[in-house]
Amino acid sequence: MKFELTEKHIDEISADFEAIFIVGENLKHKFIKDADQFDFYNYKGDGVLVLPQNRRIYVGIKALKYDAVRLGAAKIWNALKSYKIKSLKIGAYICGCQKLSFSALVEGFVLGAYEFDKYKSVKNSTTLDEIYFCADEYNERELKFAKIRDGIKEAQILADFTNFAKDCVNEIPEIYTPIKMADDARKLADEIPNLECEIYDENFLREQNMNAFLAVNRSSALPPRLIHLRYKPQQNALKKIALVGKGLTYDSGGLSLKPSDYMLTMKSDKSGAISAMSIIATAAKLNLPFEIHAVLGASENMIGGNSYKPDDVLISRSGVTIEVRNTDAEGRLVLADCLSYAQDLNPDLIIDFATLTGACVVGLGEFTSAIMGNNEDLKREFKELSAPSGELFTILEFNDYLRDLIKSNIADVSNTASSRYGGSITAGLFLDKFIKEDFKDKWLHLDIAGPAYLEKAWGYNQIGATGAAIRAVIYYLKALAKPSCGCDKKGA
Repeated sequence: MKFELTEKHIDEISADFEAIFIVGENLKHKFIKDADQFDFYNYKGDGVLVLPQNRRIYVGIKALKYDAVRLGAAKIWNALKSYKIKSLKIGAYICGCQKLSFSALVEGFVLGAYEFDKYKSVKNSTTLDEIYFCADEYNERELKFAKIRDGIKEAQILADFTNFAKDCVNEIPEIYTPIKMADDARKLADEIPNLECEIYDENFLREQNMNAFLAVNRSSALPPRLIHLRYKPQQNALKKIALVGKGLTYDSGGLSLKPSDYMLTMKSDKSGAISAMSIIATAAKLNLPFEIHAVLGASENMIGGNSYKPDDVLISRSGVTIEVRNTDAEGRLVLADCLSYAQDLNPDLIIDFATLTGACVVGLGEFTSAIMGNNEDLKREFKELSAPSGELFTILEFNDYLRDLIKSNIADVSNTASSRYGGSITAGLFLDKFIKEDFKDKWLHLDIAGPAYLEKAWGYNQIGATGAAIRAVIYYLKALAKPSCGCDKKGA
C-alpha cells in the first residue's frame, strides 16, 4: 500500500474515491459535499455511507482521537476493498499531534487491510493501493510536512511488523514450531542492519540449568530453542531494554490436559514471543535510540511417557525451586528461566509478554491486557505513554495476601495458587520470585491473554491474531526517546 502526503487541496487531487469523516456536531459543513441529499448526522459515531455515483464515502467517528481515526480508516478500507478502484484521497484530521494523527490513519489502513488467507482456495483481492492525504483546509505553514512524512513512513513500518506478527501467530502449529520461530528470527537479523541473532538449543539450556524450560518441552518431538535477538543503535543508547517473550508454539496442557475446546486456538500461545520479536525488529528499522535485547523461549507443551508431572519439583536457572501442581501452568516456567537469562544482560528495563492466564480474560475482558510489576510509577508511565497506540491496558496490583497463595510446602514456590481467584496476579507474583532485587523496580509484566487472539473481528482487528502490545511498546519507546513530542493527550 502506498501513501502520499500532498500539499494540494483535496479537490485538486485526482483519485477514484474521496473519504470524509463525520466527527460529531462540530463538523464544518464545508466537508459535507452532498448535504442537500442526505442527513449525514445519522452516520455520526460509527455509520458508513458509500455513494458510488458520487465517488465518495462518509464514515462517522465518535471523536477526533487517534484510535477513532484508526478505526475510521479501517472502516473505509473494508467498505471499499471490493470496489474496482486504485486510489483514494482523504483530508487532514488533526487529533493533537500532527505526526501521530497521520500515523494513526496509516495504521488504520494497513492493519484494517490484513487478511490471513493462506489456506483458502479462493482468496480475496483488491486493487486499492494508493492513499493520498491532502492538506484540505490547512496550509503549508500550519502543517509540518517533513515530520508528517516521517510519521507516515514510521507508521507503515510499525503496522507492517504488526501484520508480520499476525502471520506468525495465525500460522498452524504443524508449520510454526520452535525451529520455525528461530528461522524467522534469524531471517529478520539477516535483513535488518544492526540486528543480530543467536539461537541456542537444548544442550545450551542444560548447560545453563534451565530445567524449568526443559521440563515443559520434555515430551515434544521437537527440540526447544532459546532465541536471543540484539539491536544496538548507531548513536549512544539511552537505555538498555530486555524484552522477554513466552513462545509456546503449541500448548496441549501436558499431563494436566486441556479440554478439547480449550485446546483450540493454542497455536496463539506463542504470541508473547512473536510480539517481542516484532518489537525489536520495528525498533531496529526505526533506529530507536535504545539497546534492545529480545529473549524468546520457544517450546511445545505436549504429552508422553517422559512428561513432567504434577508433584515434580524443578530447579530453575536462578536456583529457585518450583513445585509443579499443574502442567498447564507451563508458560511461567519457561519465562522464569528466560527472565533469569535476561537479567544477566544487566538491562535498565525488562518487559515480558505472555498469553499467561485465562483469569486475565475473565477479569478484564477480551480486549484489554494487564500491566503488573512492583514499580507503580513505571506501570503508570507505560500506560500513559502507550495510550496513543489505542491498545487497552489495566494496571493490576500485587499484594502479600495473594503472594501467600503460591507458597509451597516442599519447594520455594508453587507454579499454581491454592485458590482459583486472582489467577492473573498470582501468576505475576510467581514471575516476581525470579526477579532479583536489583531489577524489581525495572520490570513490567504484560499479560496479553485477552487481546492476543480472538475468534471474532473487532475494531481494526480481524479474526485471529492482533499483534498485541507491539504498537503499545513502540509508542512507549518513542515517547521515552522524544519526551517533548508535544502530543495532545486528549487525542489518545
